Amino acid sequence: MRTLCSQTSRAILVAALLLCGQPMALALGQQKPGDKPKRIPKTIWNFDGGVFLETDGSLSESTCFRLAGHMVDKGFFDNLKRIDDSQGTRYLRGKEVVTEFPEHLKLLFVIHDQPCSSQVPDPNGRQYLTREMMSTLHLSLFWKRGVDLRPAENFKVKFFSVEPIPPYATELAKELPKRLQWAYELEIPSTGIPLSDSLVLIFRRDDGRIAARVAARL
Repeated sequence: MRTLCSQTSRAILVAALLLCGQPMALALGQQKPGDKPKRIPKTIWNFDGGVFLETDGSLSESTCFRLAGHMVDKGFFDNLKRIDDSQGTRYLRGKEVVTEFPEHLKLLFVIHDQPCSSQVPDPNGRQYLTREMMSTLHLSLFWKRGVDLRPAENFKVKFFSVEPIPPYATELAKELPKRLQWAYELEIPSTGIPLSDSLVLIFRRDDGRIAARVAARL
């Protein structure tokens, strides 16, 4: 009988030691009655001027480019703010709660070449973007919600241009390679799209590989 009691006492002692040995983070993470709830710092994002985007892309190891632009609409983004706090995420214009994009959005962006700083240089030297190279790129637009991508359909190209970029050394303009900049303006239907969705741009090469990807998100 003493042996059985001794074994039971040891089992209880071992169980108590194991319980006490659990990571302290579990005990510290539990909120005691009467404790004040943890406050989440408030973060405010201001979207005056629209939603800006920028990324780098490449056509090869010796031809790279920069894409920069912004998503706008007349008046819609004025005084629009995103607030993240203990209540979650919400979008306000003054005291008005805003939940969806307007009927249409404008997406404006430019593309120009730049050195490939993180890639292996071509033995023949840097190659600048040409009209022929750019003609091999295919643009797709998607609305992103979580990990889900839905095609942004029926968008229209409202403006397109290709302009030369003047060199800094104007006296050497005739000797330097010609550099170009591509400018685009797209009109994108956005009726019923929640502000929490992101607009994703993907440029693909002829071989299907992604040359550039960037998202405009609020």
